[in-house]
Amino acid sequence: MTEPDWGAMAQDWLARLARCSEPGPGVTRLPFTPEHRAALEVLTDMMQQAGLRVSLDAAGTLIGRLDGPRGAPALLMGSHQDSVREGGAYDGIMGVVLPLLALMKLREGGVRLPFAIEVLAFADEEGVRFPTALMGPRALAGSFDMAALELRDRDGVTLRAAMEGFGLAPGEIPRLKRDPAQVMGWIETHLEQGPVLQQAGTSLGIVTAICGIERHSITLTGQAAHGGTVPMHLRRDALAGAAELTLAAEDLARATPDLLATVGALQLRPGVVNAVPGEAVMTLEIRSPSDRVREAAGTELTQRAREIAQHRNLGLDMSRSYAQPATPCAPEIVTLLSQAVTEDGQGAMHLPSGATHDASAMADLCPVGMLFTDCRDGISHHPDEYVSPRSMSDAIEALARVIRHYDEAPLHSAD
Repeated sequence: MTEPDWGAMAQDWLARLARCSEPGPGVTRLPFTPEHRAALEVLTDMMQQAGLRVSLDAAGTLIGRLDGPRGAPALLMGSHQDSVREGGAYDGIMGVVLPLLALMKLREGGVRLPFAIEVLAFADEEGVRFPTALMGPRALAGSFDMAALELRDRDGVTLRAAMEGFGLAPGEIPRLKRDPAQVMGWIETHLEQGPVLQQAGTSLGIVTAICGIERHSITLTGQAAHGGTVPMHLRRDALAGAAELTLAAEDLARATPDLLATVGALQLRPGVVNAVPGEAVMTLEIRSPSDRVREAAGTELTQRAREIAQHRNLGLDMSRSYAQPATPCAPEIVTLLSQAVTEDGQGAMHLPSGATHDASAMADLCPVGMLFTDCRDGISHHPDEYVSPRSMSDAIEALARVIRHYDEAPLHSAD
């Protein structure tokens, strides 16, 4: 009997799901919309073909479950169904499709598992429609803030109203909290969203940790002045200070392993061609899989900003506006994924995830791990996002091995 072309099957399912989108370039599929409903219908079909029992929970998470022996804990796998506006066909949703195909592969081989398994499609990871995210995994972990139900989208619709209009009962979300003793772990498959795997010439990578993030809001205040009448040595140029700080952040990140630093927003006043900028408002974002490295960088760059302001005679207002700790992946799952990718677990590529994923919230419930696929040119959140059938086939094979051997290294509680 000829082995199915699992990568081609993945591409076919993803193409079908990509059509569950608002009109326009790429894929736009926001939570609790007709496009979301259409995607759930496709995924329900797929889950049923894999032999799973399908349900939709109060947070809008579609769950396909294969029961194990009575009382056996469950291994959870999956990702999110939603996209950014005009995004790609793989981000999130591929992490639902590939484990389902891995289960189909095991089913064809007659494999019976000594534990239960669930594949989950979370409603909202991107946080595009509402100013909140990760609702599905937070509901399972018992960390969802019910006050978020009153947040509104740009049309003034509350999250609660959108969910109720979708046929859900958001008031029941607290009851979704899982017993950690009944959850073996969470494994999420995702495209890398960067160029590292492609540059290394490998299709799969094992995530070691999801980077912690901190953001700083910075205002440098100088003196606006005529660009043609004030000598250079007498200027208090806020933009020059901002540029110096930006380069200091870049230099520190280049010199420090596992550190990323980004100035992603900059606004100037008065913002005209012939005026020295009197005010620069900027953001500084710092990411690292090590909280120690991230926090040390935040401290160092705060001190550097003070020195720049003093040297340039600028006012400085700088505060940390956001902080999210890193999420380390469970070493046992990292080892198991490594062994699934290579014969002896040696030589598998390990890398941190700079982006946040559902796994970061699932870590409050159980041990977590992530498998990355390469993606063409590192492009994601864009219509040109692409993962090859070959890479997806490799991922399906690795996931099938993980599922088949997971009970040999059981994990029943979060670290």
